[in-house]
Amino acid sequence: MGFNIAGTDKKRIVIIGGGFGGLKLANRLKGSNFQIVLIDKNNYHQFPPLLYQVASSGLESSSISFPFRKIFQKRKDFFFRLAEVQAVVREKNLILTSIGELKYDYLIIASGTVTNFFGNEVIEKQTLPMKTIEEALILRNTLLSNFEKATICTDPQEKQALMNVVIVGGGATGVEISGVLAEMKHFVLPKDYPDLKQSEMNIYLVEGSPHLLAAMSEEASDNAKRFLEGMGVKVMLQKKVVDYKDDKVILDDDSSIETKTVVWV
Repeated sequence: MGFNIAGTDKKRIVIIGGGFGGLKLANRLKGSNFQIVLIDKNNYHQFPPLLYQVASSGLESSSISFPFRKIFQKRKDFFFRLAEVQAVVREKNLILTSIGELKYDYLIIASGTVTNFFGNEVIEKQTLPMKTIEEALILRNTLLSNFEKATICTDPQEKQALMNVVIVGGGATGVEISGVLAEMKHFVLPKDYPDLKQSEMNIYLVEGSPHLLAAMSEEASDNAKRFLEGMGVKVMLQKKVVDYKDDKVILDDDSSIETKTVVWV
């Protein structure tokens, strides 16, 4: 196992990460006088703006994932390798990966971001992030599993915890997930789970700042809040989640929400 890439007189550009940044750069370099090597830990590009649709069963994961080898199959002097980068040795123009070493002339690191849990290990272990297809599928399976459990649950308190969903973070992803779960509550739940009442499913969106969509205009923020509340989402602004234990989300004002599903975005 290894890179097994033939030598060339061309300078080699190594791109780490096949997200939007890495993919666009690789496309822009088409026809350039470079050898291009793209490295990613997955063999497909995923389309993050639609992850929430996978999480809510609106789309299958195959609809938002595109194999790198299919995208670049007609490219010359282009190589894709499935690997994880472990270290960069700058003084030697060398990267160390899970499949071996590779020299580079130019290195582009476009590996994206990771979810910020603010150092809270309990929240990191017990809540559900939403940055990858795998995480979206875990959320979808968790939701459906909890609905199944709720249909046969005889303990009212436990049933309510199964039916409550808490989304932490009022950015674009949090707003999208809240909206699509509200649609699930109104249109999917009555058909697929007739034993459950719509009124029993509560969706809470918790945001620490005074506005949703803080990076956007005040008008967009107000419209998003009004739309979500119109769909029955309980929007909680200027509230921060500080802990999650015993199936309870603990807020900074010492109030709590019972739930078995916490989406951390």
